[in-house]
Amino acid sequence: MDDLEKRILKEIAELDSLPVGAFNIRNNGKSEARNSTANIEIESREDGQGINIHIKDGTVNESCHIPVVISKSGHKETVYNEFFIGENCNVTIVAGCGISNCGGHDSQHDGVHSFHVGKNSYVKYVEKHYGEGDGTGKRLMNPTTEVELAEGATMDMDTSQIAGINDTYRITRAKVNEGATLLIHDKILTNEDQTAKAEMVVSLDGDDSKCDIISRGVAKGESEQDVVIDISGNARCHGHAECDSIIMDKGVIVATPKLKAACVDASLIHEAAIGKIAGEQITKLMTLGLTEVQAEAKIIEGFLR
Repeated sequence: MDDLEKRILKEIAELDSLPVGAFNIRNNGKSEARNSTANIEIESREDGQGINIHIKDGTVNESCHIPVVISKSGHKETVYNEFFIGENCNVTIVAGCGISNCGGHDSQHDGVHSFHVGKNSYVKYVEKHYGEGDGTGKRLMNPTTEVELAEGATMDMDTSQIAGINDTYRITRAKVNEGATLLIHDKILTNEDQTAKAEMVVSLDGDDSKCDIISRGVAKGESEQDVVIDISGNARCHGHAECDSIIMDKGVIVATPKLKAACVDASLIHEAAIGKIAGEQITKLMTLGLTEVQAEAKIIEGFLR
């Protein structure tokens, strides 16, 4: 990797060097580096378009990094990654994609991640999307995440689009079984004429299943965001969704809740709020020595944390 590609890797995965544990680093359509461990095996799919990750029963305190870097203008790819996580595991998976496009052709990464999480396992999943470059070509990302949680399992997702993506369509679908829990903290920042659409569809299918979804968005410039949160309660369950957004300049934000209860013991709650940054917040920070621009940046940073 050259210095630019290493810098992108730092943005999306906080890596200065090869990580400890299992990893697969994809660079412009090819595997740049890969390592499996005794408990986490990474193998190429037969079609060559992605990887399969197998995590053994009882694997704890281990991590798997699978970042993607694109620095060639015009490169487009669809990658399928499938995770098979055993029972009684406690693991962290760090993904993410960064695109630097300084050319005149669109660059695009569509990633489809499928998770099969075994009984009583805990998975922390971190995914960041980042774009940069002064070319006329767009930076496009369309991630799809599919999750199935077995009895007593937990998936804790921290997903974010931190800057520079022209257009994105983000899809998350989850099936939550008995006693399982899904946690999602999703953050999106758009600017200029960028567009972002996010759909989170969760089916609570087992007794004592739970989901807690927190969506945060900031739309600057003339950008547009469209967020749909769809929760179905098909058993004795608890579902909660919170969608908070900040609108700036000429931005547009649409937040659409959809709750479906198919069981008398399903408890489903949705909260949504869209507004501008309060003037007193900026004034207070300016009294501490910040400029108006710096104060605004600090407020956005804290909101999307």
